[in-house]
Amino acid sequence: MNATENTAGHGIPQKESTAALALLALGVVYGDIGTSPLYAAKETFSPVHGLALTPENIMGGVSAILWTLMLVVTLKYVILILRADNRGEGGIMALLALAAAATRDRPRMRNILMTVGVFGAALFYGDAVLTPAISVLSAVEGLEVGTAALKPYVVPIASGVLIALFLIQSRGTAVVGRLFGPICVAWFFCLAASGLWNIARAPGILAAVDPRYALHFVTGHGAASFAVLGSVVLAVTGAEALYADMGHFGKRAVRLTWFWIVGPALVLNYFGQGALLISDPSAIENPFFRAFPDWALFPMVALATAATVIASQATISGAYSVTQQAIQLGYLPRMNILHTSARAMGQIYIPTVNWILLIAVVAAVIGFGSSSRLAAAYGVSVIGAMLVDTILAFFVIRYSWRYPLWLCLGATLFFATIDTTLLAAAMHKIFEGGLFPLLLAAVIFTVMVTWRRGREILLEQLRGATPLLEGFLEVLAMSPPQKVPGTAVFLTSTPEVTPNALLHSLKHYKVMHEQNVFLTVEFHDRPWVDVSERIVCTPVTPGCWRVSAHYGFMDHPDVTEALALCAPLGLNVEPMEVSYFLSREKIVPTAGGPGMALWRDVLFAAIARNSASVTDFFNIPTNRVVELGTRIEI
Repeated sequence: MNATENTAGHGIPQKESTAALALLALGVVYGDIGTSPLYAAKETFSPVHGLALTPENIMGGVSAILWTLMLVVTLKYVILILRADNRGEGGIMALLALAAAATRDRPRMRNILMTVGVFGAALFYGDAVLTPAISVLSAVEGLEVGTAALKPYVVPIASGVLIALFLIQSRGTAVVGRLFGPICVAWFFCLAASGLWNIARAPGILAAVDPRYALHFVTGHGAASFAVLGSVVLAVTGAEALYADMGHFGKRAVRLTWFWIVGPALVLNYFGQGALLISDPSAIENPFFRAFPDWALFPMVALATAATVIASQATISGAYSVTQQAIQLGYLPRMNILHTSARAMGQIYIPTVNWILLIAVVAAVIGFGSSSRLAAAYGVSVIGAMLVDTILAFFVIRYSWRYPLWLCLGATLFFATIDTTLLAAAMHKIFEGGLFPLLLAAVIFTVMVTWRRGREILLEQLRGATPLLEGFLEVLAMSPPQKVPGTAVFLTSTPEVTPNALLHSLKHYKVMHEQNVFLTVEFHDRPWVDVSERIVCTPVTPGCWRVSAHYGFMDHPDVTEALALCAPLGLNVEPMEVSYFLSREKIVPTAGGPGMALWRDVLFAAIARNSASVTDFFNIPTNRVVELGTRIEI
């Protein structure tokens, strides 16, 4: 296989060689886990755990990092979970869609899975806040190794770098993206070279490949072992990105890059830091930067900062992608989604998400003040999301792939035990910062489930308050109103009932257009819907059509484009003769209303008021839109 198809820009297939895709994957896929050596070993061997820096303990810690990488990253994600692609796409929302589809005939199980999956997605946003904060801060902390006089400037410099990164998001990542591959090649080369140089000075560290060192390290020191395990987790932060970014580069490129470049470089660097600590325990203040010669310190600080900016960019882009998927699947309100590339649909920018992330990231940097304090918060969200992946994967391999129950349970229990142990170890730092990502995830989860449930209640209210469309049109045909030229398009979420916009239009204008289209946009639990399946167009009564436009959760909905596809099906719409009629619901929370507590009704109403315009979201010409309001109590 010489080439693979890059589906990041769906509808614009781009052939790239596996080597080119692997180069791009270095930054986007492996930026997060690739910068973990900046802080993972430092926190694993931190004196606060109460373990002496003896050669045996150092070898045990390095062995624990090695085998955590092998089991969690190599075996679970690279070999197994990468197989669970949703038409080429990966990530927690794609996996949730697969699990939901596999349990479609089991409604109660499906509802529980959706709740678990949505909480996993909410945890991802905690990762999106903490990754830029801890990565950039840990890189800039290298300045302290050069001279203590620069310590007061670490937080301001890190904050400035992050603010600049968020400010350029609206310009897209194409220009910076060209630098991702070469910078990351240099980064992983330096990781490997540093590791080899230090291993050569203390080759005894190589005995740490024996898993017995890891087993003794994580079991032989009582509560201290458990505390250290919570820091070992930091070595696998970013593992979920292997799966999440699969759709952009393909499984082959992701796997080859891990086995031939990233995995070996990380292992060599962790072994090198261990070798350094055996030779010089005082290097624990910052074993990553101390592992380089003095002349290389400041160049490595610059390279580390560049690498962590790339890791941060990948996480920010991932947050945009997850948000888009959540919107399409009905878990978040409409937001303005701007496409920053004419060639690749996957390159998007969501202003609301960008500014919220900026505020949260800078607050985390200033509030925590150091990478060590941030590390206490980091592991909880990362391992929590990984555990959700394990749970969802069980339902895919059992109910979709039809593997034997004993095999599904055995594999799931094996990885769930690892995930649960790591999560429990990370949770012991709950009051040292671990509460931060959990509170953040709880807020986002509440918003997501409230929006989903609120929309369900709203649609139920609309269905109950308005007549069925076909019956209404039949009655209307007995005494038709005056007809005016042109086409009226009524957007509706409830295709079986009469749109409120039509009822209000008849009430106020007492006319109908010669051609009327009742358009419903439907999103599906798969990433892409082929153009040949985009439109379902059926006549209802003379001059009236029901149209359904179908999109996947990675598609960009475009109403004008969808209407153009109706021509071969008998519905001809002249763009300059169309009026779009939209219903704008004014939601009024009421005590004792159906379905939700009053505070959730108030939250839903507030979110609805601040959601993005329908015209922008569906690419409707604003100068051809008529909005008619209606009041709905929930």
